[in-house]
Amino acid sequence: MSNSPMRRGVVAGRLPADRIGANFSDLHPPLDAHEAAVAADRCLFCFDAPCMAACPTAIDIPLFIREIQTGRPDAAARTILSQNILGGMCARVCPTETLCEEVCVREVSEGKPVEIGRLQRYATDALMAAGVHPFSRAAPTGRRIAVVGAGPAGLACAHRLAMKGHEVTVYDARPKPGGLNEYGIAAYKTVGGFAAAEVDWLLKIGGITLECGKALGRDLSLAALREEFDAVFLAPGLAGVNALGAPGEDLDNVLNAVDFIAELRQASDLSQLPIGRDVVVIGGGMTAIDAAVQARLLGALNVTLVYRRGRARMAASAFEQDLAAAKGVHIITNAQPVAVHGNGAVREVEFEYTVEDGGKLKGTGETFRLPADQLFKAIGQRLEGAPDGLKIEGGKIAVSGAGRTSLEGVWAGGDCASGGDDLTVTAVAQGRDAAEDIHAALEG
Repeated sequence: MSNSPMRRGVVAGRLPADRIGANFSDLHPPLDAHEAAVAADRCLFCFDAPCMAACPTAIDIPLFIREIQTGRPDAAARTILSQNILGGMCARVCPTETLCEEVCVREVSEGKPVEIGRLQRYATDALMAAGVHPFSRAAPTGRRIAVVGAGPAGLACAHRLAMKGHEVTVYDARPKPGGLNEYGIAAYKTVGGFAAAEVDWLLKIGGITLECGKALGRDLSLAALREEFDAVFLAPGLAGVNALGAPGEDLDNVLNAVDFIAELRQASDLSQLPIGRDVVVIGGGMTAIDAAVQARLLGALNVTLVYRRGRARMAASAFEQDLAAAKGVHIITNAQPVAVHGNGAVREVEFEYTVEDGGKLKGTGETFRLPADQLFKAIGQRLEGAPDGLKIEGGKIAVSGAGRTSLEGVWAGGDCASGGDDLTVTAVAQGRDAAEDIHAALEG
């Protein structure tokens, strides 16, 4: 974002650098050894382990917590990583409050679950800090697989295939690998360059070649990849951003929230990142929450998040909604944008109140306006440039089983594939399971 006169109230340096540094410190500080031992001691090691059933990657949670309890965090990390090779990132960004921790017996009986996410981080961080990669490759198979997309699904797939002895080439459109983990998650959730460090650690398995700056449809064709490789796994994510469809959305300072978050994540000095005085965010998912909270942390005076349905329908968890409110974000529900007003740049956003009638959203005809010198759109993303021959379902690549597409020898997973729920941990599970299916198909 350039800081031009047209940006009006959008300026850098609303807060001093030290204040911004404090604002963007670790959301959930890591446990030390004593805190981890105390936290692990609260686990009841349930026989039927509802926490394990709630984990999309099916990590054996009671086992890894027992290993921490007995002073073996390295063994705990291996238990975690054998199911979720990006367990370090997932420990930071998983909505554990709606997954494993929500069903924890301690949560149900006492209202305070075992801190599974922070214990997972304790174990995986210790292993990575030691520079250890706990897995080794099988004997070479002579098979070559192309993976398109170096996000969670692509990386998980590539690592599992490399473990099986295959040679994997991973292509990504962006300059750096990591996908959502590198470009799309709030900076206060993954501090200290962790996303890049995790990718470097993952690549230590060997057998994986990374080629960045190569996009499917621009630099690569699916037909050529199918000719050159024994199998292809597609995980390019969702590059397109949905439009508001409201007059005035082409005004200056009307931006895609994903672009704002990506720029913030790649900025070397957050105090130089321009932000508005009155910021409006439209959307109800994690991207909307992340954009709104970070706008506040950068010094925006007024930040309002507006969602077209009720709060219970927001994709962002109750924890994330409460976090936004605690940071000073005003949340308005049951309102949809009808126009963006301004002379060259946005000055106001007009909304219409809505009601749900039989599951359908209807406008009431009553409108209101919010002042805005910066507007972020976070109303969903879409697949762009799907190769010919791939069956599309609900705007995503249709898959069956463990990610098999309509084309022979082509699998898909992550946000681009049907059936996902837009979570890092789910993408990891899909990449891992597709790798197992690819291996089985290639080895007969």
